[in-house]
Amino acid sequence: MQKRQVYNPFLPLNVCIPDGEPHLFDGRVYLYGSHDREGGWTFCMEDYEVWSAPEEDLSDWRCEGTIYRASQDPMYPNMKYMYAPDVVQGNDGRYYLYYCMSGDYGVGGYRCPISVAVCDTPAGKYEYLGHVQNPDGSLMMRYVCFDPAVLNDDGVIRLYYGTQYGFEEDHPGEDWVWETEQDMFGRTKEELMSYPDSINGPVMAVLEDDMLTVKEPARHIIPYKVKGTSFEEHPFFEASSMRKVGEKYYFVYSSWQNHELCYATSDYPDRDFTFGGTIVSNGDVGLGGRKLEEKLNMTGTTHGSIISLAGQWYVFFHRLTHKSDYSRQACAEKIKIAPDGSIKQVELTSCGLNDGPLRGEGSYPAVICCNLTNGRMPHGCNSIYPIAFPNVTHRASAGPEGTEAVSCDVDEEAVDRFIGEIEDGTLIGYKYFDCKGLTEIGVTVRYETPENLVTYSGPARIDERSAEELKSYGKPADTDEPQDATGDEGFFDVSTAIDGPVIARIGIADNDDPFAWETCTGMIEEGALPDGVYAFFFRYHGKRKIQMKDILFQ
Repeated sequence: MQKRQVYNPFLPLNVCIPDGEPHLFDGRVYLYGSHDREGGWTFCMEDYEVWSAPEEDLSDWRCEGTIYRASQDPMYPNMKYMYAPDVVQGNDGRYYLYYCMSGDYGVGGYRCPISVAVCDTPAGKYEYLGHVQNPDGSLMMRYVCFDPAVLNDDGVIRLYYGTQYGFEEDHPGEDWVWETEQDMFGRTKEELMSYPDSINGPVMAVLEDDMLTVKEPARHIIPYKVKGTSFEEHPFFEASSMRKVGEKYYFVYSSWQNHELCYATSDYPDRDFTFGGTIVSNGDVGLGGRKLEEKLNMTGTTHGSIISLAGQWYVFFHRLTHKSDYSRQACAEKIKIAPDGSIKQVELTSCGLNDGPLRGEGSYPAVICCNLTNGRMPHGCNSIYPIAFPNVTHRASAGPEGTEAVSCDVDEEAVDRFIGEIEDGTLIGYKYFDCKGLTEIGVTVRYETPENLVTYSGPARIDERSAEELKSYGKPADTDEPQDATGDEGFFDVSTAIDGPVIARIGIADNDDPFAWETCTGMIEEGALPDGVYAFFFRYHGKRKIQMKDILFQ
């Protein structure tokens, strides 16, 4: 029997677990993260759900169920959503969940304390324990309590957190800076000015064994002012995560670039960190010198960490779907830590956690693409884009348009997940497949029509940072004039490298039923594909947009 395969995203396609913190407990890896709603309209709309897998078989993920609900926190419902969490085993053997609450679109998320819940098992039913507090019992609100991460460092409980904006360094002393920060962080000007460096930046506090009380107050682990330092090009933004590798501390974080996970190293847990580099970008930006405008996906918020499983190192992160920041899916890639401690940036792949390349046979969901671009993909900025561009999406197999979440009582067979709004010139990439005797390659597709077009019907959300991107795209998708149901039929050119020679052409057949999927294939040119491991890139050409559900190898 052939071993089961696993691909990116590695959880079921309707599951959105971003901000992943993987931890190994008793031979199983547990993925703790936020919980987005498929097709949702803001961050982290669902309660915490944990998935786990045996360390020795990362294809065998199972759902551990809902471990904690937002309604268990006393700040609910004033703050409805639980943001990026982390879990650590305390010195008493129990498991402690750290998180922060927030409102719609993150409003109020910089003003909340750090909450803690506890459980006797890694993925059981957690119970609210309290808020991180000062020794006198008052709420600990030192610096900005956001994106907590926790490390049990040989019995010392270290709590990392923070966010960072460049206002104070770029515009020192200007009144609007203090006004902006007062509004963002809910602090007085006097309090903001009382910090010796800044309220911004990543910090670390040490906790007592009760896992709540501060033993050593928070302090910066990296100076806030980054100009002239190794962090100048990739300053800390959010998503603190700490790992200890041997005697070295690896601080993993999301940079101001907002599409990459970076790392820094030190011999100490709380100081002297030196920037190491980028581990992964969800647009493959920086890889081989690729510039931001050349990104190979819609980019946006990322959060994750690194872990060693069965002797192999991995980085866990997330990708964006549904043309927004609010439907993020867990992905992972193999990484290497070199003898000198460095980590080279890894490329995005479709095989991810798989034990080697995927088999070049049978069919795969089209949405496992690792690259999806029309050459001008936007960057997500706490928004849902109303513009048309290729995207991973879902809808009912037939019937009214929409991307409403699929409830537990809906038959998953009645839901299609596919790439929509594929336009002329769109590139769709998959890496890697082990091919033997492959002679034919195919796709399951249909032309996009007013009847099957996925139309978002939830609350509108365009962050001011996204407004400039909209100008270059023209009219929103829902106001585009309907496409003509007739016209030249499209086709895919298939290659094994971006802009590589064409090895097959797949013509796209027409169909009168807008909800019917058609399988179309093309013969691989003789001698063009000797047995071996390959990437596959599908470049679409055609006047009419299409949707793509599967890729096939024969």
